[in-house]
Amino acid sequence: MSLAKRTLAQRWLEGAYQGSRWLSPLRPLGALYQWAMARRERAYRRGKKEVWQAPVPVIVVGNITLGGTGKSPLVAWLANWLASQGWSPGIVTRGYGGKAPHYPLFVTPGSSVRESGDEPLMLAQQTRLPVVADPQRKRGVQALIEAGCDIVLSDDGLQHLALGRDIELLVVDGARGLGNGRCLPAGPLRESFSRLQRVDAVIVNGRLQHPLPMQAPATSMQLAPLCWRRLEDSARFPLAPLPFTLPVNAVAGIGHPERFFRTLRALGVAGDWHPLADHQQFSAEALNFPHRRPVVMTAKDAVKCHAFAPANSWVLDVEATLPPEFEHWLAARLSALSQRRHAHG
Repeated sequence: MSLAKRTLAQRWLEGAYQGSRWLSPLRPLGALYQWAMARRERAYRRGKKEVWQAPVPVIVVGNITLGGTGKSPLVAWLANWLASQGWSPGIVTRGYGGKAPHYPLFVTPGSSVRESGDEPLMLAQQTRLPVVADPQRKRGVQALIEAGCDIVLSDDGLQHLALGRDIELLVVDGARGLGNGRCLPAGPLRESFSRLQRVDAVIVNGRLQHPLPMQAPATSMQLAPLCWRRLEDSARFPLAPLPFTLPVNAVAGIGHPERFFRTLRALGVAGDWHPLADHQQFSAEALNFPHRRPVVMTAKDAVKCHAFAPANSWVLDVEATLPPEFEHWLAARLSALSQRRHAHG
């Protein structure tokens, strides 16, 4: 994406979250989009469009806003937690940004990011569990089941209604909330905020700074810095003292770069911040900054830069943390689900 296009997209996204008046003329289009999405959902709910139900439990993790909410760290946490509970989980994802020669594509830690896309490769490296990228999620889920998975996590699958689901988890960025509360292109919403009332749980990433239009309490999730990782050899270092000199060039091609930069500042990192478009394509030239400083990036960016990043490049690894109450709730839901499936088996 060119710098001009990225700047325009960022300006629109900032306006959508800050309630800028220049988006007001787009409200009729937003209302039309909201009507179309509601009509589509009713078609699936009433059986006018086919929904495929997998023979194993499916947990969907998604959001209703553009710009990044932290759902991928939640997917990684869920996958590892399920494995610790005795399940054999697999992750299905669309594989946005990747172009594979065939689908379904089993993504391994050594896969080509050009084929898999950045988030699937990151999840494969973080979890070491089966990850399948496939635009046809039904086919991807079937491949995971054939590989021995007995539960499936659908990453960013909230609006993919053709795939049946047993549990829906909706992630909201606590700092930005739902923005101006309007649907595309008048606001950041993929569908009406009433969707919050129809999911099984709403999970807020970080401190909630804007009230949500829902009655049930939301679950709080924190993204906790884990360690520094040297990109060239994957060597890991504690958060303090910093294993590199200051100042740095920090890059972030994620949905909400400021969240990453805010974390860096909290860790005592100073330098120049370079916010980029989500899923930004990198090159060696793009990382060739005028000042020869350490380069700091996210794990999502690192999978695209490993082959050509400067020697002094560092990754901040983070992990999601959730309260014990959520674990107890999820364990109870899965137990009840297993009992129902066994009774009808």
